[in-house]
Amino acid sequence: MQLTVLNPKNPEQDFPPLHKALHEPDGLLAIGGCLSKTRLLNAYRRGIFPWYNPGEPILWWSPDPRLVLFPDKLIVSRSLRKTMRKNNFSVTFDKAFNEVIAACAETRKEGSGTWITEAIKQAYYELHLTGSAHSVEAWLDGELVGGLYGVAIGRVFFGESMFHTKTDASKVAFATLVEQLKCWDYQLIDCQVHTTHLASFGAENCDRAHFAKLLKHYCDSPAHASAWLCQ
Repeated sequence: MQLTVLNPKNPEQDFPPLHKALHEPDGLLAIGGCLSKTRLLNAYRRGIFPWYNPGEPILWWSPDPRLVLFPDKLIVSRSLRKTMRKNNFSVTFDKAFNEVIAACAETRKEGSGTWITEAIKQAYYELHLTGSAHSVEAWLDGELVGGLYGVAIGRVFFGESMFHTKTDASKVAFATLVEQLKCWDYQLIDCQVHTTHLASFGAENCDRAHFAKLLKHYCDSPAHASAWLCQ
């Protein structure tokens, strides 16, 4: 099947239907386009996200199944609850977006390479400035030691990447975020693809077609009025 090539000068161009995504590699749907706010938000609303390596064109994905976490189904292990009760980590929201995304990129460089290029950083920072992308930070003695970032639309949070330099820092940040999202009446967290780490928090596989229906409902449903304000 031939992939749709998106026009970088037309951010409002429609994506192809999700069922046209390739089975191998799983979920590859389209190629090219741009990383404008319009393009990115349209993608997330459809259940599509960008992922590509440096030197490659932009690749757009919608894997099947999709890993999701329903906030009410959050699982926090006994050991993590014990860590959180100690209050060694201070968790904040939107206090260090650039630092978090940079740290996520550095973490990937130490492994198999990073997909968080300078273009990705700039694109998501622009989303952050308009209130669509957010960061969660874990601090220890005034030092940023863990965190994550993602995109919020309606009552859905789309997780993108996380990092830690101290044991349990990103876990505390994530668990704290989910508890706060519950308070703000968020209904769905997109975790993209299966990992043992996220599954341990209660994330589960969701059929892509059903995931798309959930997005259509919850992305158009406003979250609590105070969400992300004064945090």
